[in-house]
Amino acid sequence: MKYNFDELTDRRHTGSYKWDSAVGEDVLPMWVADMDFQTVPVIIEALQKRVAHGIFGYTKVPDTYYEAIIRWFSRQHGWSIDREWIQYTIGVVPALSAIIKAMTCPGDKVVVQTPVYNCFFSSIRNNGCEIVTSPLLREGDTYRVDYADLEEKVSDPKVKLFLLCNPHNPAGRVWTPEELRCMGEICFRHDVFVVADEIHCELVMPGYVYTPFASLGEKFLQHSATCISPSKAFNLAGLQIANIVLWSEELRKKVDRAININEVCDVNPFGVAALIAAYSEEGAEWLKQLNAYIAGNYQYMQHFCNERLPQFPLIKLEGTYLAWMDCSVLALNAEEIETQLLDEEKLWLNAGTMYGEAGEGFMRWNLACPRSRVEEGLRRFSCFVEKKVKKN
Repeated sequence: MKYNFDELTDRRHTGSYKWDSAVGEDVLPMWVADMDFQTVPVIIEALQKRVAHGIFGYTKVPDTYYEAIIRWFSRQHGWSIDREWIQYTIGVVPALSAIIKAMTCPGDKVVVQTPVYNCFFSSIRNNGCEIVTSPLLREGDTYRVDYADLEEKVSDPKVKLFLLCNPHNPAGRVWTPEELRCMGEICFRHDVFVVADEIHCELVMPGYVYTPFASLGEKFLQHSATCISPSKAFNLAGLQIANIVLWSEELRKKVDRAININEVCDVNPFGVAALIAAYSEEGAEWLKQLNAYIAGNYQYMQHFCNERLPQFPLIKLEGTYLAWMDCSVLALNAEEIETQLLDEEKLWLNAGTMYGEAGEGFMRWNLACPRSRVEEGLRRFSCFVEKKVKKN
């Protein structure tokens, strides 16, 4: 079956955080990371079937849920997961918070690689811990790990955790097995536990391969926790569904306790039904076509920037659907660009500084939308640039 990702769906007035947070019907939101595509039909059908039952009481996680996860990660990613390692939770961010709560004490330190997903910062602070940054190094149109700096940072005895973003948001990197091994070995040398946010694992561009951190060997499995969810790839964020993969029974008990302390333990029946449907053959085929379409959006953006905006280089997109644009040529900081773009051109992008100081001068674009919206967004951005150039 060929899926139509060019179809426009009006999301206004549906309570959409992405579309209904802005004032004005003419705003084009390309900011927060959810997609403007309807999800795969097999999920819609599964949800319709669940709704037709008409009773939505307290829910337990069925065997078929665990079986779907195990089968999917084995077939799609070559990672064998045991059922007892899987902990249900309502989202990756609550999962991160619960893990931090379970494995640190107030005043401990947690290392992140900036620029990085902004909720890493809040999850660390909310648990009374200190953020330690190990900035990624930019090399042309990509980023690499600063291994010397990472080693220096994790060698501090107060550092207990390293939060890994794999694939990396917003840098667009799909870390190679060699890079993951190097990061892991550095952490293990200093008894630092790795927490891998792998929510973008299904969103990988052609030519790249996602490697689960915990799949690299026994040591990597036993000294890490992996957070996964179908929500990013299948556009299910509102259904509150995610999982933690954690080998240690002792740590699972601690994390389970933290989940209960945070009161984020109730099971969403719609999330359960959606995950089982997503992790299917139809889900896999839809995902393959989705990634090809997003790659096409990025290629269109590359061509447009090369032809019309050569002074605004893009970082190479290996994974996620989030383009990272260098706008440092403008005499504005990232927050000013975001505000003025929205005010003047009704285009809403994310300021790079949301992802740490290393994001200054950058803007993040959400390319998970029909190509016509990518075209319109770039047209508006080009108009904005022309006005700023004339003004200066």
